[in-house]
Amino acid sequence: MKRFIFLALLVASVGTIANAQKVPVVQAQKAAVAQAQKSTWRQASDTELASLLPARAPVIKEHIETEMRTASGIVDGRGRYIAGVVLITAGYSAEGKYSHFLVVQSPIRVGGVELKPGEYVLGYTHGDDELKVHFNEAATGALVGSADAHLMTGIKGVTNLRIWPPATRAVIQIGRFGIPYELSEK
Repeated sequence: MKRFIFLALLVASVGTIANAQKVPVVQAQKAAVAQAQKSTWRQASDTELASLLPARAPVIKEHIETEMRTASGIVDGRGRYIAGVVLITAGYSAEGKYSHFLVVQSPIRVGGVELKPGEYVLGYTHGDDELKVHFNEAATGALVGSADAHLMTGIKGVTNLRIWPPATRAVIQIGRFGIPYELSEK
């Protein structure tokens, strides 16, 4: 209900602005609604994550089990997800290389690394006060890029993986470390 009232007020105010700027009202209203939909990212529910993320993630030539209770993600107003889950790599060739499986349905830049829609695996190595995180294509293992995750202050709990909604904190959290991200509409 609040979202509807917000959109109605937004559309009404855009109409006033459009009249002042001699822009067609319908065109301005469509732009306002589109912008409101783009910016509506929220935490994905456990049910949504279970329907999106695989029980066995396709990583190169293997299907590696995932730990669904560690799943986290966000979803926008158009049903596009950015979600991840911890891989159970013991006994697989990915052991020590990759730790998480990531599904990207909207372009995103994570710590300077551009991720197009697709499936990725990530792994990390510990530095002094940071993690060196590498992003690889899940199907081929090809390196896409690397980024540094820094120790997050003010976080009370340690989590395997948490993808924060951009309105709260645009960060992908791994343990006590976080990598900032930016959503893009390319």
